[in-house]
Amino acid sequence: MLPTACTRFFLQTQKEQVLKLKVAKPSTSGTYLSVFDFCAGRCRHNSESVVHENAYVSDFHHCFSLPSNSSGSTISPVEARLNGINVVIGRQGESCDSVCKSNGQSCVLNKLLILNQCDIIQKYMSCKGACLASVGPDQPAEVVDDAPKNLNPGACLYTRTQSMLSCDGSHRHTRRLCPCA
Repeated sequence: MLPTACTRFFLQTQKEQVLKLKVAKPSTSGTYLSVFDFCAGRCRHNSESVVHENAYVSDFHHCFSLPSNSSGSTISPVEARLNGINVVIGRQGESCDSVCKSNGQSCVLNKLLILNQCDIIQKYMSCKGACLASVGPDQPAEVVDDAPKNLNPGACLYTRTQSMLSCDGSHRHTRRLCPCA
């Protein structure tokens, strides 16, 4: 099937944008010679393509081009890393495994790392209290309003101990923020 004139224009416009990008930060650096060079450079030199410096962000092992949504405006790198993921807020005391399973999906463990940031949690949850560092396998989460006062009702929680992130973690006084696919 041949692309329509509109599709060709869109692809050409993206190609032109890619070829105008600088290879590096200094103003003296050159631009990419081809779309392939751009993609290869993004894979090798961009932290958006890998997690923990040794694993690709995507299970498809591909590079990311200029991220954009249907309106044509660019999206944040974090939003691009959540592409294809349904972010779901669980019920009180529910694990992400349970949350995702009830939607006919599975929890995507490596995406918990992306959701485990205050700005992301605050985008999805009310966080009436503060956003606090905590320890536990039930993060990222929000403490329910009727929780005991010493548990900071309304606060959002994230963990600094990333190895604790778990799809099966739960706590009777929190609601999880879950990545499902």
